[in-house]
Order: sequence, then structure tokens, then C-alpha cells
Amino acid sequence: MAATAPVSEPTTRISALADVIDDLAASFPHIAVLAPSVQTIAYLDDAATRRARGDAASGPAVALPATTEEVQEVVRAAARHGVTIVPRGAGTGLSGGASATAAQLVLSTERLDRIVEVAPLDEVAVVEPGVLNAALNEHLAAWGLFYAPDPASYEISTIGGNVATNAGGLRCAKYGVTRESVLALDVVLADGELITIGHRSIKGVTGFDLVSLFVGSEGVLGIVVRATVRVRPLPVARRTVSAFFDTTAAGASALSAITRSSVRPAVIEFLDGRTLANIDQHRGTDLSIRGGSLLLIELDGYGIDEQFADLRDALEAVGGRVTQERDAAGEALWALRRGGRGLDERSWFAGGDIAVPKSRIPDVYAALPELEQRFGVEIGAVAHAGDGNLHPVITRPIPDGADPLVPPAELHDASDELARLALSLGGTVSGEHGIGTVKRELAALELSPRSLEAQLAVKAAFDPFELLNPGKAL
Repeated sequence: MAATAPVSEPTTRISALADVIDDLAASFPHIAVLAPSVQTIAYLDDAATRRARGDAASGPAVALPATTEEVQEVVRAAARHGVTIVPRGAGTGLSGGASATAAQLVLSTERLDRIVEVAPLDEVAVVEPGVLNAALNEHLAAWGLFYAPDPASYEISTIGGNVATNAGGLRCAKYGVTRESVLALDVVLADGELITIGHRSIKGVTGFDLVSLFVGSEGVLGIVVRATVRVRPLPVARRTVSAFFDTTAAGASALSAITRSSVRPAVIEFLDGRTLANIDQHRGTDLSIRGGSLLLIELDGYGIDEQFADLRDALEAVGGRVTQERDAAGEALWALRRGGRGLDERSWFAGGDIAVPKSRIPDVYAALPELEQRFGVEIGAVAHAGDGNLHPVITRPIPDGADPLVPPAELHDASDELARLALSLGGTVSGEHGIGTVKRELAALELSPRSLEAQLAVKAAFDPFELLNPGKAL
């Protein structure tokens, strides 16, 4: 079925959206579709843009298909009327990739939440996109298996959303990001056709690697309705190791000692001095008393005592105060790493992520004081130090009488300068959060005109009328 190009007039687009809702109600009444209302406000945006929306009067239209066939019918109906679709997982994204307008139809995959299959001997699982990352691992534990990608929001983020952004997370140091664990995808294209890409086998090189193309594509090429993912045996042992250093600079410099050692931790997280102070302020902890920065590490697998001994020697040689944390203390530290940072409502803030080669992480932290002084802000950053992905938070107090929803230009400028710094160090403007709407201008600094032209051609090949998540990623 041929799709028609989207119409341009806003009132016409809203009328077309109403036609889609009517068509679905008449032909497929079993598909849940919510008309725009105050009840759908939560579907307007994702975690990156939620605070800036203010008090919205109404949310978008939302389709809630529960099967692949229902996804196809929703997409076909939207295509017939030239209505653009915003695919959405749990809305935990941090790039504006799930933000929607009044004339768009949000297609939520939250009801596609089945774990279809676990095949222990193949070391694969087949899941629908609405399955929560944490739920998959709870299910796999019965087979002694786990799914390695581990975003900090794993308890509330979905596999489909992880695929859309190529989410990384804490265990990326050893196991890689989402792309390294996705073998095959079932995808609904912009005209409603269903295709399967990739292989169930761990190896496979037939044709172009379309799976890697779709992982991280932010819903602009198609809607993932099923994923075949690689799973792994649960490690025989896991151990949390903390290493405190006197200063942020000392801790950042110590990262190279891990790289030079023979130890390959599953997780290497770095928390700078501002981050430790922030956690202490919001959680009532005393981390800052223990040091001016923290390397939080997880070892796993066989020979864990030997791994710890070698790691301890490497870090103590560069000034680390190394502790093998007991189970409860270790779990508490990981909880603080995942959710310990707080945001003061009396401050403006900007967040995001950048990535640099691992050896350049100290250069990023060394540049932060000058950026703070230049832009009149404070910057704290945690890092997935095993792969060079940093998550800075930039803050500035809100003066009395100022509009909390209108941050000063300096906040945005500091964030942009961090991205430019990453590029100058051989890095990228986004390591795992994606481009969405928030970083489109910065992505243009990284992509050459010819590269962007090629990527737009790929988008046109899959979605010639720009019906899927237009204005995002590219």
C-alpha cells in the first residue's frame, strides 16, 4: 500500500489525525486509542523535555496496540492519512526522541510486553519491545542467565527503548552496549509492512548489517515489535570494589592504571567531587568524607580473588584507598550511583552525555573548572569510565523572580561547549542517550555533509514520506 505525503497546514494535520482515530475506531475497535486529552499529557515528551513543557492543557493522541498485527494496522491507518507517528517506549529517554505535537499520533509499545522465548542452549531470548530491562533479567534468572545491557534506568526502561537509543549502562565496560546483544529484530516499516532483519544465530554475515543500523535509530526507520537478544550465563561471583582518591584529578588519572592492568572489570564508574557532594546533600550520606572522587567497580567471574588482588595493587600504586565492599554496603553504593544524584528545584539544570576515548577522560575533568568560571555554572559528572561515556549535570541557581522554565543562555552554551570539547578530543556528542531533538544541532558538528546526506538517503529508503518520528535524530 502506498503512503501519502503528510499535509502541511496545522489545522489540516489535526483533522487528518481525527480521521485516523475515527478509522481505527470503526475498523479495529479492539485497538486501544486515546484521543488527545489531559489524561495523555504524560505522552507529550520524554524525561529530557518534561520539565520544560510547563503546564500543558492537553496531551497527544495515543495508540496502544497489543500485538504486532495491531501495530501494523495503526501504522497503515496513519499512512493513509499522512499522519506522522512518534514511537514510544517507557518515556525514560534523555534526548527528546519521544516528544510529540498535537498533530502527531504517539504509538506506545507498552502493551507489547511478552517474553516470547528463552532458549538456554542457543543463549538467546525473544522479547517484545515493552518488556522492562529488569523484568527480563528477573525472568532469565531461573535459567541461570542474564541480559548484559544495564542502563541506570533498568528498572523502568524497556528493551524497545534501549534498542532505539542503543543504550549502554554500567556493565558496558565488559559486555558492551545494546548493539552487542541484539541479534535480530522484527520491524514494522512506515507503510505497515513487517520485516525481519538479522539472525537467530550468534554469527551471521548475509547481507548488510541492518540490525546495527536500526539499533540506535531512534524510531525514524521503523518500529521494533520483537527482538532476539543474546543472553549469557550468570557469573559465578560478583564483587564490588570502591577506590577513593583525594581529588577528582587523581581519580580520573587513576583510570589508566586499570587499563594497564590485566583485570577487566564488568563495571567501572567514576564519580567526581561535585557528584559525591551532591549525593551527600540529597541522600544524607558521607561519601565526601572518604575522598574527593570515587571509582566504583564490579568484578565478576572466576578467579575473583586474584582479580581483586591485582586491581587493588594497581589502584593503590596510584593513590587509591581500595575497599572490597561487603554485599550490603556494595548494594548501597550501586543504588547511590544509579539514583543518588538530586536536582534542586531552586536551580536550573542541563544534562546529557558525551563520550571520549578512555585515555582522554582526565582531560574532560581538567576542563570543567574553566568552563564553570566562563559560564557561571557548576558542573558535576559521572562517567561510565570503562568506555569513556560521561554524564555531566550543569546547574545554576535561579534568582528570585526569574522564570524557572526559562534557563539562561549560559547553561545551554556550557552544554554545547562540553560537546565541542568531546569532539576536539576525538569523541562524540552523544555516547548513549541519542540525538533526538536536543542534540540535532550538535550532531551537525560531528557529521560531515556527505555522511549526513547518506544517512538521509537511508531514512528516505525506509520512510520516503517522513512519517516516522520526523525531526528526530538527523
